[in-house]
Amino acid sequence: MTGHPTPPSSSRGGAVPTHALKRPTLLALCACVLVAQSMVAAINLLIPQLSSSSLHPTHTEILWTVDAYVIVFAGLLVPAGAFGDRHGRKGALLTGLALFAAGAATSALATGPALLITGRGISGAGAALITPTTMSLMLHLAGPARRAQAMASWTLAIGLGGLAGNLGGGLVGQFLSWRALFAAMVPLAALLALAVAVTTPRTDRSPHGNQDPLGTLLLTAGLVAVLFGIIEGPTYGWTSPRILAAFAAGALLVTAFTAHALRSPAPLLDPRIFTAPRLRATTLGLATGFFGLFALFYVNSQYLQGVKGYGAALTGLAITPLVVGMSLVPKLAARWSTYPRTVIGAGLALIGAGLLGASTADAGTPYPAYACWLLVISAGTGLAMPALTLGAVTALPPHQAGLGSGLGTSARELGAALGVAVTGTVLAAHGDVPHGMGPALRTVGLVVLAATTLVVLGHRPTGRPSPTTTTPARTKEPVA
Repeated sequence: MTGHPTPPSSSRGGAVPTHALKRPTLLALCACVLVAQSMVAAINLLIPQLSSSSLHPTHTEILWTVDAYVIVFAGLLVPAGAFGDRHGRKGALLTGLALFAAGAATSALATGPALLITGRGISGAGAALITPTTMSLMLHLAGPARRAQAMASWTLAIGLGGLAGNLGGGLVGQFLSWRALFAAMVPLAALLALAVAVTTPRTDRSPHGNQDPLGTLLLTAGLVAVLFGIIEGPTYGWTSPRILAAFAAGALLVTAFTAHALRSPAPLLDPRIFTAPRLRATTLGLATGFFGLFALFYVNSQYLQGVKGYGAALTGLAITPLVVGMSLVPKLAARWSTYPRTVIGAGLALIGAGLLGASTADAGTPYPAYACWLLVISAGTGLAMPALTLGAVTALPPHQAGLGSGLGTSARELGAALGVAVTGTVLAAHGDVPHGMGPALRTVGLVVLAATTLVVLGHRPTGRPSPTTTTPARTKEPVA
């Protein structure tokens, strides 16, 4: 503490010192995003148990049980981030945790597939509030000097969430009922809400936050339609009327949002921010990293269970080498934050190279050899993601940090959905995992490397200020 008095804030939220990101606050916020992200992956390992449960779900209902969370989560991220900026980030986070718990309770007590799917969607809406508001709170509390370290911690929590989901889903699938997973989320969310209430101070609400109901509706509906097409494409066929209609509706809705935002005096998101090459490259980089990572998650469980013969719990445990790089490398990435182009390019290239290496695995590959490629991918993720995350958030003025976080996380989720869709399509074309895993991971790895080139070119110094960084709002930090 510096001992200087804090001037009164003009906003209702109350100003806080920029160095107020204490360790208990950091841990509480990271735990929130970890739990929200874990529920994306955990359900995948419970599919066999759900299929044979007393609910008797159809194949389509199983797919919606998996996808409802992701579609609602990703579709609401941008407006949820803006909501936190406008109405208070701490309050938005607590609301998100309450929705997450309500959805989990609904799923745990479900008497039929429809109620199970509804619960998943409610939890996804909660996760959409949790994820951008945690990052926005970290940025406002950390201050400029600690932003890179805060983003490294947040990115690590995202990665660990995926791993925790795999491990937790595997353990529940092997030893407990699927209802136990959802039931456990209710007290866990309550505990996290208590931790946030006690450790996290309130930050200023943005007087410039935009309430754009029509823009919110158009963008959310457009993203949901596109996500539906991407996720369901491998199931129904990419040229089926249902999928083509989803993509057409998504394109029309996003176009309508763009036209509305360009005319609106206070849009939810000004499309002109994407005229900045660096923001386009950062968004592409986030999508690329999660495109590769979730392609691996999708193939990993099928390879280890179907080809190597591992049980559900051992399968969840076998992906833990990814923790190593994600835990250790972000600390180095934070030290090299002044060289974002090099850090991002090297990290994404490692992800692509690791996927190409993993594509050589087959039934006879020793697990330690396969784990080495997981380590390469984890090192790349830990290297690139903190810099990309920070770049996406700082592309917008500080009062729109939640919106920037939502934009970056939307890019992640779209990339993750595409990674699963492309991998599933290639696997289906080859008939089974033993024959399709290699071509699928090679395809994804080559796409990652090609996209890496575009990302690096987008971060090339231009010799002139970016249009998103020339306004006074971008050059001044919030006054403590």
